[in-house]
Amino acid sequence: MRLINSILQLALLSLATVSSAGAVERPLWEAGLGIGGLVFPDYRGSDEVRAYPVPVPYFLYRGTFLKSDTEGLRGQLFDREYAELTLSVNGTIPVSSEDNAARRGMPDLDPTFELGPSLDLHLWKSKSGEAALDVIMPLRAPITIEASPDSIGWVFSPRVNLELSNIARTGWDFGVGLGPVFADGKYHEYFYSVDSEHATADRPEYRARGGYSGAHVLASLSKRFPGYWIGAYIRYDSLDSATFADSPLLKSSHYVAGGIGIAWMIGQSKRMVAAE
Repeated sequence: MRLINSILQLALLSLATVSSAGAVERPLWEAGLGIGGLVFPDYRGSDEVRAYPVPVPYFLYRGTFLKSDTEGLRGQLFDREYAELTLSVNGTIPVSSEDNAARRGMPDLDPTFELGPSLDLHLWKSKSGEAALDVIMPLRAPITIEASPDSIGWVFSPRVNLELSNIARTGWDFGVGLGPVFADGKYHEYFYSVDSEHATADRPEYRARGGYSGAHVLASLSKRFPGYWIGAYIRYDSLDSATFADSPLLKSSHYVAGGIGIAWMIGQSKRMVAAE
């Protein structure tokens, strides 16, 4: 999914225009490349955890429509002092059912790509601009990535988000957000339903419903050094009381994922633009 995000970023560059508002002159774009590692379960509710080495593309773009920064890839559709409408991107990894005991004998899970609008409400910002409290409300439509892509409903994951920049003048940035997750029946069915043809004595037939999908907490820490960038994140989800809590495919009500990466700077634009 990081590779897909990078490709999408490059594809959207042609749509972006240069911003003329802001207070500090910075390069229009900055780019780097590095390596990192991710550790997470096969899916939310799986008790099988895997580690993945991944390339870490570092890309900042300070445009009017397209922005790629510490908050991720964002297509900025609407921006006001107290509200902002952006595009939100997410995705999931493929899972081989033969390698997952709970799903053995069932169809594999294809990777998914999620895209949709996010309404961000700016509740508070410090005078220095180094602390901000927001409500982030992304609504995304997941699509399976396969020969014949299929829409699998929608996911809504609002959260209260606290961002702290340049903590104690050290240059470290920290963010933490928490909130519930909701999804429709088609999305839950993709991950948690069991058809009659795949039912066994230990895995009875089950039909997942839409609704509450648990709660999540996400924290990140990063710092840009002169020649490189380093960052890490951790996410915890509680699936207690989720509408699919009684699915035979839900083997753990706790989901913990994390990652760390480092990227070395390759270059930056000679063109400077006004930016926050």
